[in-house]
Amino acid sequence: MALLQQPGMLGIGCSNILARARVQCLAAASHMPYLPDLLQGSGSKTASFTSQKIGSSRRRRRDLGIVAAEASTAAASVTPASTGSISVSDVLWPSAGAFLAMAVLGRMDQMMAFKGVSLTIAPLGAVCAVLFTAPGSPAAKKYNMFIAQIGCAAFGVLALSLFGPGWLARGAALSASIAFMIITGASHPPAASLPLLFIDGPKFHGLQLWYALFPGAAGCIILCLIQEVVSYLKKNCKF
Repeated sequence: MALLQQPGMLGIGCSNILARARVQCLAAASHMPYLPDLLQGSGSKTASFTSQKIGSSRRRRRDLGIVAAEASTAAASVTPASTGSISVSDVLWPSAGAFLAMAVLGRMDQMMAFKGVSLTIAPLGAVCAVLFTAPGSPAAKKYNMFIAQIGCAAFGVLALSLFGPGWLARGAALSASIAFMIITGASHPPAASLPLLFIDGPKFHGLQLWYALFPGAAGCIILCLIQEVVSYLKKNCKF
């Protein structure tokens, strides 16, 4: 009997298994409508990640381009400008003008030796370099030159009278001279050495406020006259 009943029992077990499988299939089918949404969500995330990577790479390339452009600009600013062909006269006349300027100032020094003052001072050498090598620069403009020469020299006299000789007078005079040139727009670097020359040069102390005009401004008048002659010769006597 047990053997006869065993096939029946096997059939009932199989039917139960089939019934359970059918229920699981139906349950799975009921969730199928959400599958496209899941796939769509996954696809959108992938597309978003891909677009972010593309955007990041584009920004990186753009930043690299900006850095390269800035580097090329900096290199161009460091590289000296092309001077083109330089004639002999372009070199000879400015050099001759500088020689003539120092010769005239030296002769005037000999004439005024009994007074113990000198027109041949270091700042005027720097003025010669500006006038004869870069006559079109802001430092070579007559307004900048004379305003800066007179103002900076006066600050040297004032600083010495207030603080006496020493580092405090030098620092105060130089800082006041820089501020003066910025405020007035009269940029003329050689003039910044005039207050230091006065503070450290006892032979100029007797001039007092006359130092604002002599030797700086007075020497610049002579140099400007010679520079006009040099400019005329450079334009009309080329070789």
